[in-house]
Amino acid sequence: MKILIINGPNLNLLGKREPEVYGSQTFEDFFADLQFRYKDIELAYYQSNHEGDLVTKLQEADDIFQGVVLNAGAYSHTSIAIADAIKAIKTPVIEVHISNTHKRESFRHHSYLSAVVSGIIMGFGIKGYDLAIRSFIEV
Repeated sequence: MKILIINGPNLNLLGKREPEVYGSQTFEDFFADLQFRYKDIELAYYQSNHEGDLVTKLQEADDIFQGVVLNAGAYSHTSIAIADAIKAIKTPVIEVHISNTHKRESFRHHSYLSAVVSGIIMGFGIKGYDLAIRSFIEV
């Protein structure tokens, strides 16, 4: 099984940015833990601060990966282009948010992606990525 994790804007700053919201662990360290935990799965990771790059990576993932774990960050609340890319591919996508976006600013309450993804995990910190991977394995 091959699973791709895609992180959007500012998620390269995990461990530094608002640790009270996003925690103090870098994503690179967490990803190494995931790779150790899921040795039988080929995990790949991609991060970009650019919307078009995220669209391209989703398109490239189709038929290569059995699942995509996507934290599009702020683009979740603004990007019809990313939603259209998800609709255009066959590979299932799970939307992940580290924080519970419904407990934050009102503009974060709506996600353009939620209507087109296979599932949504939010509010469990970076453990949400682990839950998403497990959901692909156990389904």
